[in-house]
Amino acid sequence: MRAPEVVCAGVIVADHVCAPIPRLPNPGELILADDMLLTIGGCAANVAVDLAKMRVPSIVVGRVGNDPFGTVIQRMLEQYGVDTRGIRLSHSRATSQTMIINVAGQDRRFIHIFGANADFKADDLKEFISPQTKVLYLGGYLLLPGLDDDALAEIFRQAQLAGSKVVLDVVVSGPADYLSRLRKVLPYVDVFLPNQDEAEVILGEREPLTQAERFRQLGARTVVITMGGEGAVLVSDRERYRAGVFAVPFVDGSGGGDAFDAGYIYGLLRGYGTRDCLKIASALGASCVRAVGTTPGVFTEAECLEFLRHHELPLQPL
Repeated sequence: MRAPEVVCAGVIVADHVCAPIPRLPNPGELILADDMLLTIGGCAANVAVDLAKMRVPSIVVGRVGNDPFGTVIQRMLEQYGVDTRGIRLSHSRATSQTMIINVAGQDRRFIHIFGANADFKADDLKEFISPQTKVLYLGGYLLLPGLDDDALAEIFRQAQLAGSKVVLDVVVSGPADYLSRLRKVLPYVDVFLPNQDEAEVILGEREPLTQAERFRQLGARTVVITMGGEGAVLVSDRERYRAGVFAVPFVDGSGGGDAFDAGYIYGLLRGYGTRDCLKIASALGASCVRAVGTTPGVFTEAECLEFLRHHELPLQPL
């Protein structure tokens, strides 16, 4: 692939995912699943793979353990053509892993170890941002304890000065003072992409339009609140939209938000306006949930563009 246009930084995970089972097993009981995958997971890795499917070259920056799971993740990324030079080994922590349990008709259940992601630092990013970097994406912010917010804000500022777009997504774990951290970095963020539940934990506010306006007040230029099967709300300087969803068969919601992020980044790289960025993002997010795992169901570029030729996204100006 070409030189990386996108730096995908942040959380990297080895996912163990089962196909939907009829119910959770009782103690001591064995229940069979139709399929079970060991696959790539985590915001940074997922977005990089999804971009590769859309023919966008990227480099992943993050941490894995010095163990077989870290090796598997790097090899799988390389098979997609993703640049893995930015992945560093942690010699004191294992590769992060998530067990994703899918029960038919229910939301996913997760069992997780954070592992080597705890060692990720802002300095890890510096050497991999170059004049060729068109988008700097950081996924999993607020769940990365090794990140210094002031150092990260300065990296974002320098990236913007060099002409890069900064795209930020978050993961939260229970109530905390997240706003003090976001106040430092959001003035240097071009697109902020939290989901509605994360925004509620951060702000104590459930209404998505209000959430988006609050984050805009903190400095983010464009805010997109994703709402799963309810669509998304976008607020920018001049535009406000509520987007619906594309109707697709639902199998597994894992990675849908990351696919949405990748689609939005694709739109930015192609110079699309906010409406078309939302359409691409929504299509890629919808494609993800058709299969087990975070990336197997995601459209290729040709599939995505063909899908959009035949399907219209419900889009309402606000």
